Amino acid sequence: MESELVLHNGGCYCKKVRWKVQAPTSVIAWKCNCSDCSMRGNVHFVVPHQRCELLGDSDQFITTYTFGTHTAKHTFCKVCGITSFYTPQSNPDGIAVTRACLDPGTLSHVEIRNFDGKNWEDFCDQSGIALQSKIQMAFTREDYH
Repeated sequence: MESELVLHNGGCYCKKVRWKVQAPTSVIAWKCNCSDCSMRGNVHFVVPHQRCELLGDSDQFITTYTFGTHTAKHTFCKVCGITSFYTPQSNPDGIAVTRACLDPGTLSHVEIRNFDGKNWEDFCDQSGIALQSKIQMAFTREDYH
């Protein structure tokens, strides 16, 4: 069962891109060593796509960069260039939220783990990161009858 979810707000540097996500107050964040993340110094946590929402007219300020398999969607602000969230290759059904782009005050604990993005296919299964974009369901006794 997941811990209680809270609303986290965040966005880019110039505040043209703003969003909110539902996630626990304690998260596992990933420091990735792939070519893109390592150059950006990215540390992110993953949430299900259904728990993310762009606010206002943010979508008009977003552009996307893809490469390789085009599974990952590296979104960034057209004005300030900050990637405050993106769709990771490890979790194409989720959103990777850049930890540094969260408004302060809603996270109580962040455990940072290293993600071997240079060898992501092998490491993805070992890390369990793919489960972070899945919505866990709580079952009652009645569900089993």
